[in-house]
Amino acid sequence: MKPSTALYPLVLALASVCSAKLSFKSGSAVVNAKDGSPSQSLKFDSSKGTQPLRVAQDETLKLQFTVFDDAEKRDVQPHQTFLRFYDEKTDEEGIVPIKVGRDGKARFTLNLRKPPVGLPPTSFDPLHVSLILGSFKHEGAVYDLFDLSLPPSATTPPHPEESTFHIQPEIVHTFRPDQKLPPKFISLVFAGLVLSPWAVLLGLLRYLPISLQPDTKTLPFLACLTSFEVLLLWYWVDLYLGQVLMYGAVLGLATAIAGKRALSSFN
Repeated sequence: MKPSTALYPLVLALASVCSAKLSFKSGSAVVNAKDGSPSQSLKFDSSKGTQPLRVAQDETLKLQFTVFDDAEKRDVQPHQTFLRFYDEKTDEEGIVPIKVGRDGKARFTLNLRKPPVGLPPTSFDPLHVSLILGSFKHEGAVYDLFDLSLPPSATTPPHPEESTFHIQPEIVHTFRPDQKLPPKFISLVFAGLVLSPWAVLLGLLRYLPISLQPDTKTLPFLACLTSFEVLLLWYWVDLYLGQVLMYGAVLGLATAIAGKRALSSFN
């Protein structure tokens, strides 16, 4: 089924609205001296090229224009309007928003005694000023206005802590020398002194008037005592104090029970 030819005008109207582009008219820039008298002025529109404009430190720039809809041939209020200041030499740029009334009229004042926050740092080279128009119903547009020459920006005083952000000398760590180990002979002598009580104990067992024949009651007790020695050795190698106390508490309870059974065998 072919669409009705009555819809063609509506489709064409929608297409024209979506492709409509915002423009501006009656653009003018006036530079006022300190006493308020105009010292420079120029007219600009979307068809002209950029023109030079110079503003001194004690002068004020006043800019005005009217946003225009080319398709509907009427003044409109865009959703967003900006002035872009761009320095082609330093690649610095700044964006300054502009308020536009419902009638499409826009005004902007540049006072160098209180410059806008979006104004970039200036040098002896001019800033290229362009107009950016944005709308949800129209195609966005960018127009070149003029080349603005401003006094160079003052040099920023250095921050008192600026030097702390400079490249600092490399940090050189000084490590303590490696621990010196005693000779192996000395280590063996002291290891023998530590183990000597066991040799004395085993030597005296033959003189005791009791029989220490291992059985099911004494072997658990001896195993628990050996486990305590292994636990202390493990603590010296790898374990932490908290782990030793936890394992020792469990092992101590088992040793007490096994010791009580071992003592009952001598009765």
